Amino acid sequence: MDVFLRGLLLVAAAAWTSGLDGQLTFVSELSSKPAQKLSKYGWYGNVRLQRFHIPEETAIARWTFTVTRANSFYCGQHNVTVYIQWGAPPVINPTGSVFPNGTLWNPSLSLILAVTSQNSTTFNLSDPAPGDWFVAAHLPEDDGRIEQKGFPSCTYFFQPQLSVRRAVDTPVLQQDAFLTQTASFEQPARLKLFVPEFASSLSVSVRDCLSGEAAESGTCSLLLRLGSDFLLQRPVTVNCSGMSCSASLLNPPWDTWLRVVVESSQVNRSVTFGITWNYTEGCKPRSVGLEGGDDFKKPQNNNNNNNSSQTNSTEVSKHFSSANKSSALPSSLMMSACVWSIPVLYEEVDVLSLRFTATNGPNVSVTDAHPTLLTYPLQTQATGGTVNLRLTLNTTDVVLDNSSSVVACFSPFAPVLQLNHSQPCRTALFGGYGVAVNTSVPKAVLRLPFPQSALWYLTLQLHCNSSSCGNTSVVSVLPELSVSACVEDCGSYGECRLLRSYSYLYAACVCKAGWKGWGCTDSSSALSYGRQLVSTLLLTLSNLSFLPAIVVAIRRFYITEASVYCFTMFFSTFYHACDQPGVAVWCIMDYDALQYCDFLGSVCSIWVTILCMARIRDIAKYTLFMLGALLIAMSMQLDRKGLWNMLGPILCAILLMASTWVYRGVRRRRCYPPSWKRWVLYLIPGLCCALVGVCLYIFAETEDNYYYTHSLWHILVASCVVFLLPPKEKHREALGWSRGFSWSWSWRPRICGYTLCESSKEELYTVT
Repeated sequence: MDVFLRGLLLVAAAAWTSGLDGQLTFVSELSSKPAQKLSKYGWYGNVRLQRFHIPEETAIARWTFTVTRANSFYCGQHNVTVYIQWGAPPVINPTGSVFPNGTLWNPSLSLILAVTSQNSTTFNLSDPAPGDWFVAAHLPEDDGRIEQKGFPSCTYFFQPQLSVRRAVDTPVLQQDAFLTQTASFEQPARLKLFVPEFASSLSVSVRDCLSGEAAESGTCSLLLRLGSDFLLQRPVTVNCSGMSCSASLLNPPWDTWLRVVVESSQVNRSVTFGITWNYTEGCKPRSVGLEGGDDFKKPQNNNNNNNSSQTNSTEVSKHFSSANKSSALPSSLMMSACVWSIPVLYEEVDVLSLRFTATNGPNVSVTDAHPTLLTYPLQTQATGGTVNLRLTLNTTDVVLDNSSSVVACFSPFAPVLQLNHSQPCRTALFGGYGVAVNTSVPKAVLRLPFPQSALWYLTLQLHCNSSSCGNTSVVSVLPELSVSACVEDCGSYGECRLLRSYSYLYAACVCKAGWKGWGCTDSSSALSYGRQLVSTLLLTLSNLSFLPAIVVAIRRFYITEASVYCFTMFFSTFYHACDQPGVAVWCIMDYDALQYCDFLGSVCSIWVTILCMARIRDIAKYTLFMLGALLIAMSMQLDRKGLWNMLGPILCAILLMASTWVYRGVRRRRCYPPSWKRWVLYLIPGLCCALVGVCLYIFAETEDNYYYTHSLWHILVASCVVFLLPPKEKHREALGWSRGFSWSWSWRPRICGYTLCESSKEELYTVT
């Protein structure tokens, strides 16, 4: 949970406040996030994402980024990359992979922190945009080395903090009303104005500028800034050198507060000025597709093409919204409208999944005279997904010539109502995304990962290169807009995973088989099918090396041990057949169950082998077999990949084996095992195989060489079992299989209803 400290540090003395920052009252707020462990970048799930909220009217925001190394041994210098983005999580690409076709995004600000043991840096931002800001951090790109959990490694922790200073009584500019203010270089004048909806342009004017020096009262040297700082999108700045100046914005953001900052460009000079503003309302979009007041119904398509003489708004709306009509709109209606607004219905399909549909049908009519407008609200919970926009030109009824096309602009906060090929798809403060469809390219796709939380506008208009479009004045276009968790569900070589940063949800693709990229579409380092098949065969068939160990165990009458080896061989084979990264995969049951059985069988095989080498009594050995298997199963459930899951049973078994060997050596007054052939031909080669296998498993495995180093690990482990398994006991040679089973083909005499049984230890006959 956020450690959110709001200190409303109100300055106690009004005179001190006035002298510090003009006539405004400022308060300070501090928010902090817990330290998180950094990871090397392999996919977006390795990024540590934090969300901060900057309130309205914030003058200064200061981030403090602290990176601390957790361990004491020398790790060298590591570079930590920090990203800062407003409105949505940053879209990053440290590996330089190729994005899916039609994918666009806004770049984010990145900082590089060089860390040896600890590093702390600050980042200041004046007049930041209000709303959610996202901070992401990660270590350099993953080198592919597989680190075993529990071994010491270089660990770094990242902790961000944010302190803001905001004004609580910012003056509000009224339209066409002058407001007198005083500004200096150290104490700028801060104001705000509210931009209404449907505003096509606005202008802020400064006049009657008076400097403190009478001789230079005609040159005030003011800087006029409109808008907030979005890092890579700076406010609109105008340098005023005379007594008056103005700044204009075309297509300003609708229905929002706009920040105005005026400061003197001369140090130690105060300037008094008057400021005002006004806006122009180009037109108000006329809604198409609703019938009769607030009655929210989908209008029926008008199947009569001969009703063009009817001029009432209901019939015209039906005529315009008909998906199958290509005839022109009535001229009287065209002259009275400037943009048509199509109502849009949106529904939540799933987590990070939204679908938008036009209320008057899937097809939307587009004309050359006026643009068609669709509005899509994207809330904060949708910023963690991907916006998918598809435009399809309906060429069934109308065929455009080669010089005509439908131009579209998808922009946040305000629409672009003047569309042509030369007009950029951009509003006053924000950039848009433009697409076009025509007869040769009837479909267009636009993908926006991590879109900003805003009201998005899609403007469509028929554009003809000639003076007129001729007989084709209305065409039908199918706009499909949806929000999905990942791009195309990450394709065939990826998996879409839902991630969470406290209460914020977002999604990303984790790729496999060497594929990479935002949608797992970059095949520059992908594994071929042949290599995938070789990897699967090596990892699965290498488990057949347990067959000699099973045969040796059975011949020496270690039936319990042989059953454990069979269990390990079976589940290791099918686990690795299911664990492959590509398409050469075969899963006979749930992946998690296969992994659990593989890990359990591997540790139990080592456990029973070492206990068998200890040569303890059967009742104690089988008791330890069962007790150890239960404890190993419990530890696997708690932490499957923990270091002590394997190291703990091995150390306990080796300690027990060493104790029994020392006891026998002291009692017999000679080395145990006594035969030098046993040491040279069996124990030493077995220990070498085990040592080499452990070194490969811990230190040599990487993602690139995993399929043959891990296969070699299988062979070495199975080989060391063959060498280390002790010879059969002498009393088992005489009794054969009769000790291991309750049935026997031999005849035993019965005396008075009792069976004569043979004791395997004392070779005596007892009556039971």
